[in-house]
Amino acid sequence: MTTSVAKENSVEVGRLKWFYREAEPVNPSEKSPVLLLHGLPSQSYSWRNVLPALAEQGFRAIAPDWIGFGLSAKPDRRDFAYTPDAYVTALTDFLQALEIEKFSLVVQGFVGSVGLQYALRHPEQIDRLAILNTPLTTEARLPWKIKQMGIPFVGDMLTQDPLLVDRTLEGGGGYRVEDADLDVYRRPFLKSSDAGRALLAIVKNLQLPQVTAEIQTGFANWQQPTLVAWGMKDPWLSFSHAKTFAAMMPHTELISLEEVGHYPQEDWHEKVSTALLDFLRRQAI
Repeated sequence: MTTSVAKENSVEVGRLKWFYREAEPVNPSEKSPVLLLHGLPSQSYSWRNVLPALAEQGFRAIAPDWIGFGLSAKPDRRDFAYTPDAYVTALTDFLQALEIEKFSLVVQGFVGSVGLQYALRHPEQIDRLAILNTPLTTEARLPWKIKQMGIPFVGDMLTQDPLLVDRTLEGGGGYRVEDADLDVYRRPFLKSSDAGRALLAIVKNLQLPQVTAEIQTGFANWQQPTLVAWGMKDPWLSFSHAKTFAAMMPHTELISLEEVGHYPQEDWHEKVSTALLDFLRRQAI
């Protein structure tokens, strides 16, 4: 039975407010903290069940809402570029604000790929790396369901529809998300048009070809222990990409998560928690 609970926090970093969920370890240890980054159009809420599971095993676990998502700031495009480089810089500042220097990183989805760019640019900070259904090679394509959110005029309308979140989260794996959970995902869109405008800017500025080229080239020399855990029912990112990626790195384990879609932590959090804990504990020094 889980006794740890993920607490809700926020921190002002420069002109940006970051919201994040954090679960403190039940029995504090010397283990590196674990940072979990969500994909698009999700929130840190997607990690709500994984955070306590990690804390139960002695890991401090932190999951932020990316800028533009959830309860984090949604600045105007003139004040925040919503490009991968802007996100890498913002993430750098967030980690410094929390005084996190060395950590294990877990990434998932589109925008989660920013975490991989961060890892490549700051490899000395990464203890271990776990990747769940994230664009990894230049063969990755933005699915139409997401791509249309960035089309002028069409995207302006689509991203103002709170039900867009339902359709995307459920379309990524075929599982029904509980209404109470969907309420949390919809809330930012119901509260303000800023959430939709931020999502439009994010999709328009994903720069997927350049990002995946950096990832595919950069990780050829990656040395840290790495887990690639793949939801096999992902309709948007092929397992073949994960195999290609894992094959080029020496310290990488590839596992398949059967009956799990693009958002593994939402579809089947127990499988994700088990895979992460097996990996983090086994690799611990």
